[in-house]
Amino acid sequence: MRKKYQRASLNVEAEKYEIGKGLEDGFQPFAEVITNGWIVSEGLVQITDKNGIIVCPFIQNRRGIVFIREGDYIIYEESGERHCCGGDKFASRFREV
Repeated sequence: MRKKYQRASLNVEAEKYEIGKGLEDGFQPFAEVITNGWIVSEGLVQITDKNGIIVCPFIQNRRGIVFIREGDYIIYEESGERHCCGGDKFASRFREV
């Protein structure tokens, strides 16, 4: 039987992802993301690098590589762990303190 749970209060720091601020851990070529990944490509941030290759920024955490989507916020937990949260969900999950 499923039970209902409420997310525990958790203080985090966050900022909306912006290209050029160095918030990502790296970039993966878009062609490889599509070819090798089990990921929906819709909404992924895509940047054309200086070689003309389209790349997608990502962060790495204990769950693996997480690709950043348009409007995502980068969440910084006190433990140092980082996560992505969609802008559409961010406002309902977090309030500024």
